[in-house]
Amino acid sequence: MILATIEWFGTTSMQVYLTLFLMFSGRGFAFRRKQKIERQYRKLLKKGRKVRSQQDNQFTDTYPEHLKHLYLAEEEMLKKRRRAPSDSVLSEEKLNKAVESVMTEGKFKKKTSNQKAKEEYEKIKAERARKREEAEKRKQQREAAQRLYKQKKMEAYKILSKKTKRGQPNLNLQMEFLLQKIQQNT
Repeated sequence: MILATIEWFGTTSMQVYLTLFLMFSGRGFAFRRKQKIERQYRKLLKKGRKVRSQQDNQFTDTYPEHLKHLYLAEEEMLKKRRRAPSDSVLSEEKLNKAVESVMTEGKFKKKTSNQKAKEEYEKIKAERARKREEAEKRKQQREAAQRLYKQKKMEAYKILSKKTKRGQPNLNLQMEFLLQKIQQNT
């Protein structure tokens, strides 16, 4: 359609092809991807400027007189933390104590999805280990019960299968076995 409209003005299709080629050359998928990344980068820069301006304005508000010293002390602590993160170990310990006290007051940070997934995985792993141990205990108990049952069965078989010299069953031993069984049950 573009070719037809351009040919009306007296140009040939080869000329149209060359002009289109020169207009759009270097504008393939890589060029579009580059433009997309540039737009995203500019967008992030704008967001960063907004966040910085909000952080700068955070301490310029007017504080109530009775709480002003607390806010100013917190502002100084944050400025020190930004300037020199590699101070002595003592300052790190003080910061850790301050952070712990703040966290115990009820200001807990939200966990990231990765941390949540790790915790969930650890819970599942512990649950599986617990179930495996329980199954192993049940298996051992079952095996012990089977061994005891087989042993009693074998003793009963030996007693009941005894024969006299002439090959007759030994009724005295059978009667003693039945008597022991009755006494155990009562």
